Amino acid sequence: MAHYNLTTLTTTTTSISDARPLAASELARAVGAEIEWIVELVEVGIVELPSPRPAQGEWRFHSTDLQCALEARRLQRDFGVGLDAAALILDLQHEVRRLKAVLGAQGLGRAI
Repeated sequence: MAHYNLTTLTTTTTSISDARPLAASELARAVGAEIEWIVELVEVGIVELPSPRPAQGEWRFHSTDLQCALEARRLQRDFGVGLDAAALILDLQHEVRRLKAVLGAQGLGRAI
């Protein structure tokens, strides 16, 4: 007789828009991190806040911030990099994408 183990998985979704940005606690939950890790993301510049910086309870993040936080989390998990290194890697990736777009707009995208 076969035995089966059933597992229940609950998924929660949150809509992110300019009208409904994420609070710091929601961003932390979305990436499976503690709020302190979000503070570190802000400190190294992976995600940015407006200037002057609001109080932590008023921090709001958008979909691009979530994308950057998830990518930083992946870099830490898969490659063991620190957040300073992750910030540099993310900046370099962004710059490469930007330069490829410029070259593509000039018809030179296939030359690389």
